[in-house]
Amino acid sequence: MNLSNLKPAKGATKTRKRIGRGPGSGLGGTSTRGHKGAKARSGYKNKTGFEGGQMPLQRRLPKFGFKNINRVEYKAINLSTLQKMAEERNILKIGVEELITAGFISSSQLVKILAKGELTAKVDVEAHAFSKTAEAAITAVGGTAKKL
Repeated sequence: MNLSNLKPAKGATKTRKRIGRGPGSGLGGTSTRGHKGAKARSGYKNKTGFEGGQMPLQRRLPKFGFKNINRVEYKAINLSTLQKMAEERNILKIGVEELITAGFISSSQLVKILAKGELTAKVDVEAHAFSKTAEAAITAVGGTAKKL
């Protein structure tokens, strides 16, 4: 075996359709475009959502809801996550920098501490927001919850 007798497996390659190359090819004449109409012409472009003049779906359905432009999006971090971090890394202060280095958040995200799980380690936590129960749980074990 050498480079001169290598070829693809049987059925692995197909010859492409050569459209519009005369009647002998079997793909001449209308060149697979059918007879007349916009789709047969050159320069045809279909509009997204166009349904042939019928009222399109996005116009048949009513508008609803709204987007609150003042919404503040937080990344939720649970007490169980803080407990695991405190145990694994032996740290007493958990802030935004520690969460970024641990890979829980990106530098542009805001953090909210939620009360899911149990916290037994005494840690000082710095975050942008706390739930009431999370703040109570942190202070109950002797830690501090500081809002940024």
